[in-house]
Amino acid sequence: MTSSLIGAARIAYSVSDLIYIIESNSPKSSLKSSIVSDLTNQTRKKNIFSGTPELEILSSISDPFSKLHIQLSKGSLISVIIPSNSSNNVLINSIPHLYKISNNNKNKIGGSLVIHIALDKNESYQLGDYTNIMALRQTGFALLHSNGGQETSDMALIAHSIALKTGVSVIHFFDNDESKGKIKKFGNDEIKKLVEESDIKQYRDYILASNENKSTELYFRSYNGIPLSADDQQDETTANEDSKNNNKNNNNNDDFFIITENIFEKFKQITNRSYKLIDFSGDEKSESIIITLGSGASLLKKNLFEKTEITNIGLLKVRLYRPWSDQYLLKNVPKSVKNVAVLEQVIPRTTKWTPLYLDVVSAFQNRNYWSGQSPLIICGQYGALKKDSIDTEVSQLFENLNSSEPSRNFILGKELPKSHTKDITDFNDNDNTDYIENSPVLEKPYLKMLREVFGERLYIANSALKRDAGNFETVKSTPEFGFGVLLAKLHERSQLVDLVTRVAKDNSINVSESLHTALSQWLLHKDDSILSKKYGNQITEILTSSPPTHPSITEIFQSKNLFVKPSQWVIGSDAWAYDIGGSGVHHVISSGKDINMLIIDSQPYTTRTAADPEKRKKDIGLYAMNYGDVYVASVAIYSSYTQVLHALMEAEKFKGPSIVLAYLPYHSKEDTTITVLKETKLAVDTGYWPLYRWNPQLEKEGLEPFLLDSERIKQELQNFLDRENHLTQLVRSRPEYSPLVINSLESEIKTKQKSLAKSAYDKLLGGLTGPPLLILFGSDNGNAEGIARRLQKGATARGVNAQCMAMDDYPIEDITLEKNLVFVCCTAGQGEFPQNSREFWKHVSSTTDISFSESRYAVFGLGDSHYWPREEDAIYYNKPGKDLDARLELLGGVRLTPLGLGDDQDADGYETGFQAWEPELWKALGVELLGTVVEEPKRTDDDMKVESNYLRGTIAEGLEDTSTGALTERDTKLTKFHGIYQQDDRDLRDERKAQGLEKAFQFMIRIRVPGGISKASQWLAMDEISEKYGNKSLKLTTRQAYQLHGVLKRNLKQTIRDINKCLLDTLAACGDVNRNIMCNPNPLISGVHAEVQDFVKKLSAHLSPRTTAYHEIWLDDKMVAGQAVQDFEPLYGPTYLPRKFKVAIAIPPNNDVDVFAHDLGYIAISDDNDKLLGYNVTVGGGMGMTHNNKKTYPNLGQLIGFCKPDQAIDVAEKVMLVQRDFGDRSNRKHARLKYTIDDRDLDWFREEVESRLGFKLDSPKEYKFENNADRYGWTKGVDDKWNFCMYIENGRVIDLPGEPIKTGLREIAKVHKGDFRLTPNQHLILGNVSEQDKEQIEQLLKKYNLDNLRFTGLRLNSMSCVALPTCGLAMAESERYLPTLVSKLEIIIEECGLREDAITIRMTGCPNGCARPYVAEIAFVGKAMGTYNLYLGGGFYGQRLNKLYKESLKEDDILRELKPILNRYAKERNDGERFGDFVIRMGYVKATKNGKDFHEL
Repeated sequence: MTSSLIGAARIAYSVSDLIYIIESNSPKSSLKSSIVSDLTNQTRKKNIFSGTPELEILSSISDPFSKLHIQLSKGSLISVIIPSNSSNNVLINSIPHLYKISNNNKNKIGGSLVIHIALDKNESYQLGDYTNIMALRQTGFALLHSNGGQETSDMALIAHSIALKTGVSVIHFFDNDESKGKIKKFGNDEIKKLVEESDIKQYRDYILASNENKSTELYFRSYNGIPLSADDQQDETTANEDSKNNNKNNNNNDDFFIITENIFEKFKQITNRSYKLIDFSGDEKSESIIITLGSGASLLKKNLFEKTEITNIGLLKVRLYRPWSDQYLLKNVPKSVKNVAVLEQVIPRTTKWTPLYLDVVSAFQNRNYWSGQSPLIICGQYGALKKDSIDTEVSQLFENLNSSEPSRNFILGKELPKSHTKDITDFNDNDNTDYIENSPVLEKPYLKMLREVFGERLYIANSALKRDAGNFETVKSTPEFGFGVLLAKLHERSQLVDLVTRVAKDNSINVSESLHTALSQWLLHKDDSILSKKYGNQITEILTSSPPTHPSITEIFQSKNLFVKPSQWVIGSDAWAYDIGGSGVHHVISSGKDINMLIIDSQPYTTRTAADPEKRKKDIGLYAMNYGDVYVASVAIYSSYTQVLHALMEAEKFKGPSIVLAYLPYHSKEDTTITVLKETKLAVDTGYWPLYRWNPQLEKEGLEPFLLDSERIKQELQNFLDRENHLTQLVRSRPEYSPLVINSLESEIKTKQKSLAKSAYDKLLGGLTGPPLLILFGSDNGNAEGIARRLQKGATARGVNAQCMAMDDYPIEDITLEKNLVFVCCTAGQGEFPQNSREFWKHVSSTTDISFSESRYAVFGLGDSHYWPREEDAIYYNKPGKDLDARLELLGGVRLTPLGLGDDQDADGYETGFQAWEPELWKALGVELLGTVVEEPKRTDDDMKVESNYLRGTIAEGLEDTSTGALTERDTKLTKFHGIYQQDDRDLRDERKAQGLEKAFQFMIRIRVPGGISKASQWLAMDEISEKYGNKSLKLTTRQAYQLHGVLKRNLKQTIRDINKCLLDTLAACGDVNRNIMCNPNPLISGVHAEVQDFVKKLSAHLSPRTTAYHEIWLDDKMVAGQAVQDFEPLYGPTYLPRKFKVAIAIPPNNDVDVFAHDLGYIAISDDNDKLLGYNVTVGGGMGMTHNNKKTYPNLGQLIGFCKPDQAIDVAEKVMLVQRDFGDRSNRKHARLKYTIDDRDLDWFREEVESRLGFKLDSPKEYKFENNADRYGWTKGVDDKWNFCMYIENGRVIDLPGEPIKTGLREIAKVHKGDFRLTPNQHLILGNVSEQDKEQIEQLLKKYNLDNLRFTGLRLNSMSCVALPTCGLAMAESERYLPTLVSKLEIIIEECGLREDAITIRMTGCPNGCARPYVAEIAFVGKAMGTYNLYLGGGFYGQRLNKLYKESLKEDDILRELKPILNRYAKERNDGERFGDFVIRMGYVKATKNGKDFHEL
């Protein structure tokens, strides 16, 4: 028991009829007996009524505040004592009761209540935690703070006096500490001078004269959702209108403050101890001050302001925090103040701005009480403080405060360890910033959207949600509480409407014509969000300029915050859906009130089976739809941002109840956005969480009320929706049928899927003869499948009846019927099975009910013995093959041949092992001597090109096939030449397979943009196409092209047509041809830019394929079948190139295109007058390689000479033709130009090119590169036009909460008269902005936060490829993960002082090098999920390859490895030394001289 609490409790004893002590439910609590014992000992003493108060102990978990209402209505003087061990558990749950009590204060019911709360000190900094107290600040209670035993006793008495004299209930809070000095006690005579008998009598008489039960009955009836009678509603409306002044800023509540100041003065006269509502210490002419609330103020005052003479600084301590008064705060602030630091005891502060800070900022905006210039105000919290260092810490605080660029958020003292953090919850008034900031990180997107859409109109009635033990729970309120709050708000505004109506109609009230018009217009448009604000502002302006004289008009003016139609929301969790009928959800739905509910469902799709199958949370939507006049939407922000936006706006516009069911799945608050994205896609794709909108208003307009927004949805779900009304009505009338209906539907689907799978397999077996051989494979990238198909052909050639399929495609229940089994399996990740064999392995590895005793088997595994180089990781080598072989033996199988292992490290890769193993297999099957077997020659990509008839193939026929979302494998190779990649969403593979569905096939379309320059009209077209046919995002690539993702097969042709309509195309954006040509897009750096850009366009056209297949297939110019008409490719021929061919043009001093990383590079050379002289020519660059295959490597281009501008196109043609004729067509991993040159030499290549040119290239000219980064912000070109380069992280243009990038650029494109330039680093330049248009563009950039360049040098120089979930080659995340990793690295660079330093950092999900990682100073190349190889030492100008530093690192390893290197770089670098050069000089890695040297460590 603390002395502070004893002092407060004894005062409560003296002035109360009834004392409630709320104790923790813990049996270990020692406070229970202490406090009861102390107060029991007081019973021999009398209180001021000459009696003994009743003591009652309540449990903190039993809704203790519900006991108060009846007793308060009887006129009892009540005190509540909350010891520190109970306060954390009870305060938040008390809020609904506190709201109601404060609403009744006007009627004196509750005006006698005082709550004394002891707060625990934080163990790290020995100050009380006021987090939960701050959550009570809008309840209408007065909040009074004290510190120390004597002050706590004094404030306890003052609190009771305030409650009686003002009619405002009081929360008195203090730190739970021991008093070192003796507490001076009060006698009853002294107490009676403050708690006067006349006040008590007046209070009791008022209560007894009223209907003592009606208000309480009204509260419980409305609180539990019981419809109110007309009389009850009128009474409740009056109560709510009366309460509004208690819930808002009490700047005009002069009576309260006058009475309170008189109490403080009277207390001083009685005790000779002086206190103030707000205390100021320090220099009265201070320019810098601290404003704080709580015991921290006493700590600062004692250890600093009372120790030394202080000049020019001050300390302002807030003792009475609510009601809040701008006037009383500001009259205590020195008029000389320029800088203010607000310190708050909220631990931890997870909100960006703390409550006190927001109050202080608001106060200084009040021009009625502060006429000077508003000071700089920063926000902070207390950390761990030591008494001997407080003066130092405060000095540092004021140094920061007085600096030119002070930190806006700070910690006084040492930052607290993470173990002391917990969720902060908060109520809101008009500003929902706290609410949004207080919500779990992953919920914030929805809450930010609410704020973005509705702005200042947004009102969230209940609390934020908190994650606890894996489930959401509402910690502040229930839905019925939020419903009650919103009903009160509606009544409050209804009263204003009635008041304005009376004033407008009452001719006896002197109302000016302008005011009467404004009032009338407001009444007409009160429910229109825009017009209600317009006319409300007019009323406010009129009454501000001409202050009202009539009381009714004054009351209207005081209610000006109600003019704008609010957007009112209750936020809830999926837990509400478990008991719809018994919860407040039912009452909202059935009320007919204009109230919106946002219910966030967090159940991850992958854990859905763990939930009770008879509880269907989505039924809340169906339940609501059956009421008819209720708007319902089901949304998922990580599936469709636009759909969420439409749903929120439609819900708010709908006149009546609206329910928005929002999906945001996660297992814990530590989950990454990637996890949430994957879970969302699974749920939406499978139909578990359908996206739909139900708008009854549309039905009234003769339109379909139900809109299904899901792009993909199972037919079974569609059938379910078609049957929805019947099933729902059935379940409603006979609840016991609910599980039967659900289970029957699920069983029907599963039976159908199993039947289809078995039927397909039986059909397959129907055409077989001879001895059977089943070949099953597990393959990610095609190698294992290729081996399996070869075995099938070999078996067929030997007369063996062989079938081949993926392991997961085979019905596992039939596996033991097979007599001869062959398994071919590659290795994924860290010894994992490939995706198309995981379900098979899961079953085989876990069951004991299966026997292979009648089966013979053979296993061949594919792996890389050096992929995981650490000795302890050797177990991962060929682990799937080894595990499968051992498991089959354990289950009784008989080996046909010993386990075969293919190793990528062998001379011929896995072929070495396979060639030794295969003959043994045929021998074991007894077919090795069946004569000479002539196996089909391996089909090459060149065969495919020749047979395609110049890229036609069977693409057109495949587009017409509606039975699948995919094209054939061969056609997918051809569509690459057309700029189209077939992909599938890898996040959904496993789940779709489990449901018997094909992969979620979709297509990526790449649009060529030579030099990266496109028109504003083309940007708008790309934006529209991505919204209509893609995944709502636009990708800016590392090669200055557009990419569309998520296009379905049925939309391919129309998408390509629309692209061509805007004069762009996709031909040769991919494939074995010349790709999109890159060029520096910023005309700032050179006057030759326009001339070079013209060269880019001409070169691109010259090297483009000439086949007419593109126009035939996609644009329907004509359709040629078979071989009737032959095209002619003058440059490429029928086999095109051996591999892709890439060209880039650099304009010194900027090498943003990484010119050396391309097959062919041009470096523009100009004279001193900016005249283009020609180009240095480089050849043989390229980034791709294969992990642990030293025969593959990245390479930088080498100079072979100089050509004049009019020779440049011819040079490009001849370089490409030499590659066409000499490139390796037998091995695609060895087919790039870099290998063609390295297999011979550079001189040979130059001579071959020159022999075709007919002239010699000149010697290369001098040039200088200074960087390879983008020039951000505004720059002026040589033509006096402005260009603005903006940061687009990883090139992904998409709207996200708080980041409306796509919308902003769309609005800019509508007015921009210049062009849109895609940079080689995935960013965007608004080009050719005239001087007169610059201001308009600047305003739009600012409006959509697109002018934000306040990023670290590391982030500004980062780049990634797309990788997962769509790239089939990705081994790890890249685009989705790099921003997270950079954020963690930024913590390190901030500590090192490297925030502004430019360091190139790049990430790819595989070693193929799309983001040009091997020229970066720091590069991460994906090796497996969450695992990367770390490369260091690339040249900052793109002039040097990096080198492998460490292999197979996870995130913690990466941070651990880089931190000391970055620290050392900050301290030991030479002037101007780049990071890549530094790590080489310090010996972390060796410099890479050329590609062949890349693997030499």
